[in-house]
Amino acid sequence: MDPALQRTLELLLIIGIGLLLQRKLGNRMQLDGLKIIILNVALPATIFLALLKVELKPGLLVLPCLALAFNLLMFLAVRFVLPWFAPGEKGPQRRTLAMLLPSLAPGLSCYPFIMAYLDDASLAMAALADVGNKFFGLILLYLLAMHWYNLRSPAATAKAPASKKLRGLFLSLLREPINLVIGAAIILLIAGLNLESLPGFIAATVNRFSVMMVALVLLFIGMAVRVSLSDLRTIALLLSWRSGMALLFSSLMLFLLPALSPALILLVIVFPQSSCSFWPYAHMHLVNTREESESRQGRTFDTGFAVNLLACSLPFSSGIILLAFNFPETIAHAWVLALVGFTLVGISLLPRVWQAALRKLRSAVPENVFP
Repeated sequence: MDPALQRTLELLLIIGIGLLLQRKLGNRMQLDGLKIIILNVALPATIFLALLKVELKPGLLVLPCLALAFNLLMFLAVRFVLPWFAPGEKGPQRRTLAMLLPSLAPGLSCYPFIMAYLDDASLAMAALADVGNKFFGLILLYLLAMHWYNLRSPAATAKAPASKKLRGLFLSLLREPINLVIGAAIILLIAGLNLESLPGFIAATVNRFSVMMVALVLLFIGMAVRVSLSDLRTIALLLSWRSGMALLFSSLMLFLLPALSPALILLVIVFPQSSCSFWPYAHMHLVNTREESESRQGRTFDTGFAVNLLACSLPFSSGIILLAFNFPETIAHAWVLALVGFTLVGISLLPRVWQAALRKLRSAVPENVFP
């Protein structure tokens, strides 16, 4: 069996096992226990290892900058297009989509295929580009989540001085294990240290925690997902739009950089097709936990919908990436990417455009024509 296809089936099988384990859950607290392990142990360990493996070379800074540019452009595009996909939805679901859709999780959905189809140099390039994505997902989206949380704070909190808000934000940053390990990794990198510089027992312990990450996240997604047919249709349209926009971004890169090697061309195509990241969910969970402790009536984010989107995003992205690697000669052209990208975006928006056209038509003609 093809190694990349086998890897995809492995990931989907773990999600399937999580689905089967749903009936074993006695109450929500058991699922929350798994979530605590992921957010406070496995995820920080994975981030720490990933950052320590990055080599700080000035000439390669363009890669994380391009990844960050993609994240920011997608964020702006998502904010613009959300009224089309969720015209009747309230703020929580829209804020959830604004956090998830611009994020990327190449470790789950992209790296396995790069390892199977390309070489180690391409994998190193992808890991370096992921630094920009990490900055967006771990820091910028965290700040955005806390900004939305503070906007919805009670009046006493909302009227607090700006210095007090900044101090509270800084303290909340320090309390989070993810932020602590990012700071520690950055300090070590600036000091010229890497994973081999750490004592062997520390590196081995962190590595063991990191190994749990993929299986635990996929099990959690399978155990927590509750996808209705209406949600599935909306999610399918959203993921099609997201994939189409990513292809348009890749097409633009190929127009601007026509002399790329075949391996880099494929990397430019598949990296933006990575599935949605688990990190924004971690930020949303933190906000929801605080709101529960404050006994708020409403929620800033819809974490249930977030889990459903994460569960559907992984197989969708894996399928697109597999197609790209199996038909490289066909898809590795800027005009082909642009054509496919515009097609996916058009298909995803067509139902909403059709509904809007029908509403205008109904309002423009007498009621007895359309009973």
